[in-house]
Amino acid sequence: MGDWRSWLARLHGMQKVTGSNPVFSTAKGKKHKVRGKIIFTFYLIIFYLFYFLNMLGAIIGDIVGSRYEFANIHTTDFELFTPYNDFTDDTICTIAIADALLEGKPFKDSLLYWCRKYPSPMGGYGARFAQWLHSVDPQPYNSFGNGSAMRVAPCGQLGSLGEVLKAARLSAECTHNHPEGVKGAQCVAHAIALALSGSGKDAIKQITTETYGYDLSINCAALRESYYFNETCQGTVPQAITCFLESHDFESAIRLSISIGGDSDTLAAITGGIAEAYYGIPKEIEQKALSYLTEEFKVVVRRFQQTFSIGQLP
Repeated sequence: MGDWRSWLARLHGMQKVTGSNPVFSTAKGKKHKVRGKIIFTFYLIIFYLFYFLNMLGAIIGDIVGSRYEFANIHTTDFELFTPYNDFTDDTICTIAIADALLEGKPFKDSLLYWCRKYPSPMGGYGARFAQWLHSVDPQPYNSFGNGSAMRVAPCGQLGSLGEVLKAARLSAECTHNHPEGVKGAQCVAHAIALALSGSGKDAIKQITTETYGYDLSINCAALRESYYFNETCQGTVPQAITCFLESHDFESAIRLSISIGGDSDTLAAITGGIAEAYYGIPKEIEQKALSYLTEEFKVVVRRFQQTFSIGQLP
């Protein structure tokens, strides 16, 4: 999957690859151009169907990281899926955000519905979120916790950057209405949107540091030595993005994010959402992760994939 961008570029005839020609040349007349575009579109649809399930990268990160949230492991050498893994509140909230986008309903209502339906996930809910969840009249509580960033991945799939950032803001503000809580969600969604658009890691790094002001100067090796459990956006989002930037494929991104310690499931959920948009997900990892989900979660994942992936093909 690491070479999918080059493959698509060749497929579309957008660039020359040294020693080879584009898969479908558009230089042989109008008829060939039309034919090439039709074939390209067909293969692109197949590619999206098989390699992009949108927010599944965040869900995979959550599942893999679930058993290390309160028992950190400072290595990349571990088994991804075991009987001790499960989905946590990160997955439930991500499903809620996706369902809100699908149904056109307020993010608050969707979060209340799904989280009340699954009241006791592995690891539980954060204390303040749990209070909000069980309140008679739930109101935003000025949080800058990483909950806004862990659930935002579906918002990164929307059409324009303006739509992405607006949805990310609204998805955060129903609970995490502190400026740092909103910023964390928007930064992650922005990174996902850039990755999906074909932007490189330099562009993602640039917006993270220049637009959102996060410090990415500490690498993963140093983080393993000094990082600690941190549930804020400020102490999670830049670390998760660093793990993505140092990765070479989807699996390595997940392994790096868990290896630095901290809030492992949320770090891996954030990293996984971006890594999926950039690399895609290996089929065997996708299938194993889906086996942990309830049937109604799978329905939301499939509907979201059908609605947003295919709906945005060029």
